[in-house]
Amino acid sequence: MHESESSEYHPDAAVESFETSAEPASTYGRRSMLRVLASAGVGTAVFQRALADEAAKSMAVTPEQIASAEWVAGITLSESDRQKLAAAMPGLRENLQKIHSVPLPVESLSCLRFDPEAVDPTARNQSMMPRPWLTSMLPAVPAENPASPEELAWLPLRTLGQLLRKRVISSVELTQSCLQRLRRDDPVLNCVVTMTEDLALRQARRADDELASGMDRGALHGIPWGAKDLLAVSGYATSWGIPQYRERIISQSATLVDRLDAAGAVLVAKLSTGALAMGDQWYMGRTRNPWNSDQGSSGSSAGSASAVAAGLVPFAIGTETLGSIVSPSKRCGVTGLRPTFGRVSRAGCMPLSWTMDKPGPLARTVDDCGWVLRAIHGADSLDPSSVDRWFDWPMQVDLAGIRIGRVTNGPTQKADQAALDHLSVLGAKIVDIELPRELHEYAVTTMLEVEAACVFQDFTRAGITEGLNVWPGIFQKARFVSAVDYLQASRVRLLLMQKMAEVFQKVDLYVGGDDLGIANLTGHPTLVFPAIMTEKAPQRRPECATLTAGLYDEATLLSVGQLIEQRADVVQYRPEIRPSQK
Repeated sequence: MHESESSEYHPDAAVESFETSAEPASTYGRRSMLRVLASAGVGTAVFQRALADEAAKSMAVTPEQIASAEWVAGITLSESDRQKLAAAMPGLRENLQKIHSVPLPVESLSCLRFDPEAVDPTARNQSMMPRPWLTSMLPAVPAENPASPEELAWLPLRTLGQLLRKRVISSVELTQSCLQRLRRDDPVLNCVVTMTEDLALRQARRADDELASGMDRGALHGIPWGAKDLLAVSGYATSWGIPQYRERIISQSATLVDRLDAAGAVLVAKLSTGALAMGDQWYMGRTRNPWNSDQGSSGSSAGSASAVAAGLVPFAIGTETLGSIVSPSKRCGVTGLRPTFGRVSRAGCMPLSWTMDKPGPLARTVDDCGWVLRAIHGADSLDPSSVDRWFDWPMQVDLAGIRIGRVTNGPTQKADQAALDHLSVLGAKIVDIELPRELHEYAVTTMLEVEAACVFQDFTRAGITEGLNVWPGIFQKARFVSAVDYLQASRVRLLLMQKMAEVFQKVDLYVGGDDLGIANLTGHPTLVFPAIMTEKAPQRRPECATLTAGLYDEATLLSVGQLIEQRADVVQYRPEIRPSQK
C-alpha cells in the first residue's frame, strides 16, 4: 500500500509469458515460435518462418474452443453465437493485454472499496458515539510488584506501565528481558523472523528518558511488542513468509508501526507469518504452539500468537483475512481481537484481499487488547478503506442494557458455553438467534481468492511456486473465475450483510456460532480469549470463547469479554515450553 521501488516483485527477465506481453497475440506467438525453432536448429530459416506463421494463426480463438470453455462461463451458446464470439475475441484479448502491460506494484489498490456500513444507514451514526450501556472507567491502579524477570514476562500492560512509571524497572531492562526470552525460546517455537534489537534499545532508552522527564505517551509507553512480518518496518526486511522476499526492505513503515512508535511502544522483533498469510509454515519451517510444540501454532499470525502465548512479548500485531487472528489465538490460547473492517489502517501491510484484510492485536488479556486498539485505530489517507469511528478504553458495560445472542444453528463449544454460563450468572439477557447460513459464505470467499490471485499474478505468470504453500493452485484456479461471477459473489455478500444487520437488530453481541466465514465477509469485529482449561496432552491448555459484536462496537465486545475473563481466571496459567518430539 505504500509505494516503494523495492516492494515490487520482478520475475526473472528470462521468463516470458503471453499474458504479460503488450504485443498482439499473433506477433508474440510468431516471435516466440521463431526463437524456439532457431534455438533448436529445426529446418531452414524459410521453413522456420512459415511454421511460425501457422503457429501464430492457430492462436486465434475458434468456435470449438469457445464450446469447450462454456462450462467455465456457466453458459451454453448456439453455433451462430460461437462464431460471433470467436470473431470478437481478438479485440477482447488485445484490451486485456493492454491492461496487463501496465506495470503495477503489489501494493497498488483496487478502486473498488468495501463498505461494511453499506446496508445499514444507522451504523455510521451509532458508531460516532459510545453505546448507551457503556461508561468510562478509570484505569485501576495495579499494586506495585517488583517482579522477577520471569514474572515480568507474564504481567499485563497496566501493571508493566505502573512499574515503569514508579521506576521499579526500566524500559531498557524490560526490553532486554524480552530479547533474551526471544533468543532462548525461538529455537523451539520458530516464531522470530528478525530481531530488531538496535531499534528496540533506541526506543527503550527514549522511553526511559521521556518518562523520567514527565513526558507520558500513554499505556504502551516503554512496552515491548512484536510485529507480524507482513508489516513493513523501515530498515528491516519484510519477507511476507516467502523466500523470494527474504532480503527485501520496504523503505516506509506501515502506518500502525508508526502509530505504535508514536505511542512509545518498543518493537523487539518481526514475527513469523505463514507464506503469503497462509498457515504457520514459512520459509524457515513451521512455527510451534507453546502448549504443544509437536503442533503448529496455526496461522497466519503464527509468530504473533506463539510469542505472546510463550511470554516472549507483552503484545503483538497480527492480521486477518479469513481466520488469521482468530485461529492462532485459539490454538495458542491467547486473546485476539479482529477489529471491524476499516477500523485499523492497512497501509504498509501485505495486501491479500482488499475487501477483507484487517489488522489487530494479540495479547495476554482483554484489557491489553483494548489499550493497543486505542493506539492504532483511526482513518489514514494511505488506506482509503480506513475510517474514524468512536472508540475509547477502558470502558465498563451495564449488562442489563444489552442483549446477548446464543446461536442455535451452529455449534456451541465448551468454552462458548462457559462464557454464556458466566454471563447468565451476571444477569445478562440471553436471546436465541440464528446466523444466515443459507447463503454459502465459504463459496462467497471465492472473492478473496480472486483478489489474492490479482495481487500475486506475477508469481502465477512466471510459474513461481517455491515456498508458497498451496497458494499456486489457488491462484491458478482463481484465474478461471469470471468477472461476472466475482461480481455475482459480491451481490450475495451484500445480501449476507443485510441478513447480519437483521441479526444485530435482535442482539448487541453474540457468543460462538462458528461464524468465521460470515463475520469476515461482513466486516464485523470478533474477540477470542481463554475461557476454560482443558485436559490435553502433553499439558493442560486454555480453550477460547468467541464473541462477535455490531460494526465498530469493539468497546462492548471488550467490556463484556473482560467480565467473563475475570470470572474464568484462565490467564494465570502458563505453558511449559518443551522441545518437539517430532
